[in-house]
Amino acid sequence: MRPNCFFTILTIVLLAYSCEQQSSSSAGFKDDTETATLANVFEDNFYIGTALGAQHITGENAKATELIQTQFNAITPENIMKWMHIHPGRDSFNFDLPDQFVALGEANDMHIVGHTLVWHSQTAPWVNDIADSAAMAAVMEQHINTIMGRYKGRVHGWDVVNEALNEDGSLRESIFLKTMGEAYLKRAFDLAAAADPDAELYYNDYNLCEPAKRAGCIEMIKKLQADGTKIDGVGIQGHFYMNTPSLEEIEKTIREFSALGLKVMFTEVDISVLPTPWGLRGADVNQNFEGGNIMDPYQEGLPDSVAVSLGKRYADIFRLFLKYDENISRVTFWGVDDGHSWKNNFPIRGRTDYTLLFDRNQEPKVAFDSLMVLKRAE
Repeated sequence: MRPNCFFTILTIVLLAYSCEQQSSSSAGFKDDTETATLANVFEDNFYIGTALGAQHITGENAKATELIQTQFNAITPENIMKWMHIHPGRDSFNFDLPDQFVALGEANDMHIVGHTLVWHSQTAPWVNDIADSAAMAAVMEQHINTIMGRYKGRVHGWDVVNEALNEDGSLRESIFLKTMGEAYLKRAFDLAAAADPDAELYYNDYNLCEPAKRAGCIEMIKKLQADGTKIDGVGIQGHFYMNTPSLEEIEKTIREFSALGLKVMFTEVDISVLPTPWGLRGADVNQNFEGGNIMDPYQEGLPDSVAVSLGKRYADIFRLFLKYDENISRVTFWGVDDGHSWKNNFPIRGRTDYTLLFDRNQEPKVAFDSLMVLKRAE
C-alpha cells in the first residue's frame, strides 16, 4: 500500500527542504509523482537501470514489465549471462534467455549491459577442472569471442571482470588467477576489446568504498592502463546499508576513480534495512548465516518510520550522485522491486528485506518519492 501523505511530507522535512518551497509547489506535486518516472527525471544526469531476472525477461509479471519499461532506461541481466548458465558445457552455449534479454532492451531503446564475462563464482563446474594456463587462455578466448560476437553492436557495455579483489585489495585466489596469474586480467579485457571494439568495458566489484579495497582496485586499474589495456569504466556495486558506507567514503570513491579517466557507475544499488550478522558488509555470495526473529524484524511489513529513514538515505546518496553527474554515467538498482531483491536471502535465507524503490506489489515507496522530491527541488 502506498505510504500516506503524512509520510511523504515527513520525507520532505527530513530532506531539509523549506516548508515555503514545498507549499508553493505542493498543489502539483502529487500529480507529478504519479506520472514522473525515474528514467525521465534523471535523463539529463545518468542512466537509471535495473537488473532483470528470468521472470522479467519472459514477461511473467505484467505489472513488473510495465515498471521496467517506464521507470528504467538501462538493463543488466541478474544471472542469465553468468558462465554456469550461458556456457554450461565446454562446447555448448545457452542463448535462449540472453537473446530475449537483448531483444527486450532493443525494443524499449535501452542501454544494455552484459554481466559478467569472467567471475570466480557461478562458473560452470568444468571450468574449475582446468589446470594450466594455456588451456584456460583458450577457454577464455572461446567464451568471450562467442558471447560478445553474438551480441556485437547490440550490447553497449560489458562487466568484463567481476570481483577480482579481496577485502585488503589483493587479488582473489580464483581459478583464473591460479591458472593464468595476474595476466588473466589483461587477457580478458584485450579479448573483449577485440571482440567488440565499440562496446564499453568495465571492471565491477563490491566494497569499493572501503579504503583498502579501493586502493587495490586503483592500483590494478593503473597497471592495466599502463599496459595499454582498454578499460572504460568501473562499476561500484552499491550494496549499501542504512549507516554504511559513509557519504564521505562514497564521495572519495567517485573522485578517485574519476581521476583515472574512467566512467563511474553504481551498478548494483540496494539499501538493506535489516541487521547485519557480525558486522557483515559486501556481497560475497559464499557467505550465509542462520536466521532468527532478531535478524528478521519486519516480517509483517516495514514500519513507516523505517520507510522514511530509507527514503532519506536514498536521497542523501542520490544528492551526492547528482553533484558528480558529469562523472557518473549509470545508476543501476539490483532488482525491480522488494520481492525480487536478492537481499531477502543474503546473508540469511528467507528474511524480508525492503531494499528498493518499489514494494512487493510493484508500488512506489517513500524512497521513490524522496528521489522525485530531490529532483524537483533542484
